Amino acid sequence: MMSAGDLVESDAKLEQTLRPKSLADYVGQDEVKANLRYLIESSRLRKEALDHLLLHGPPGLGKTTLANIIGHEVGVNVRVTSGPALEKQGDIASIITNLKQNDILFIDEIHRLKPAVEEILYSAMEDFAIDLVIGKGPAAKIMRLKLPRFTLIGATTKVSMLSSPLRDRFGAIYRLQFYSQDHIREIVLRSAKILEVDLDNTAAELIAKSARQTPRIANRLLRRVRDFALVHNKKVIDIGVTKECLILLGIDDLGLDEGDRMILSAIIEKFRGGPVGLNTIAAATSEDEGTIEEVYEPYLLQLGLMERTNRGRIVTEKAYEHLGFELNQSINK
Repeated sequence: MMSAGDLVESDAKLEQTLRPKSLADYVGQDEVKANLRYLIESSRLRKEALDHLLLHGPPGLGKTTLANIIGHEVGVNVRVTSGPALEKQGDIASIITNLKQNDILFIDEIHRLKPAVEEILYSAMEDFAIDLVIGKGPAAKIMRLKLPRFTLIGATTKVSMLSSPLRDRFGAIYRLQFYSQDHIREIVLRSAKILEVDLDNTAAELIAKSARQTPRIANRLLRRVRDFALVHNKKVIDIGVTKECLILLGIDDLGLDEGDRMILSAIIEKFRGGPVGLNTIAAATSEDEGTIEEVYEPYLLQLGLMERTNRGRIVTEKAYEHLGFELNQSINK
């Protein structure tokens, strides 16, 4: 019998399988892909490492996938780590010194690097060298250690939280946008083939509509619909099976889940639609501020269900209509 840990590990491996391995297979983000093709081809012609790259945008849009694709296209190794995992200078120093010529170092959540760790990156990115302190006190000496030319790819959901010295050292900065519904449907159909799932077009369309314009969520919903169909002995996943599964998951026809609806309802019922501050919303819903801002809010803003103002967040008329609340004409005034 599989444990919860086994199931999580299995899901993670499956997620890796569904990720595209080349730019040709990567759906969407056409402008970013076009720029990357030029950078990669230029790197090949110059026979030099790529410039340092910064990828930013909401979670689940494919920043990690793009970093691995770049490594595959260039033909180099990709070393993956994250900002929170690098607690001291020695952590980043040991990783960088073990890189080979033209290798890629990918740092996810790079905005969460500690200042002391970030300082080491300045000389590593610019001069391809790091300064190590040998000894302590008056006898301490600084030894400069040369590094092979490498490429740093940083990923962040909060580019504004990067310090200017670090941000300025990236040769190219690209923002990943939310995906169109057509692109999400294409991703769902591609993933269904990999999973060997018989998914009809109407079901793929519904999953795409419910996926918050995010590939990671689309693939997760596809796996849950597959599981639901398997348990109910459905050979073909049609729109009926998909609707039943989404209702069970608490996902409505706009792709909102219980968390989204809880936040919107709290603002309407407790604060007359706003404006209201983020910390107040977090207290009213018992949800973390960061989760609201990074996970829920981007999609609500994208759909036009919520707006940000100088005085705080407000819920729009569209949200009232979707949730079935009567619009109070005195709100937001």
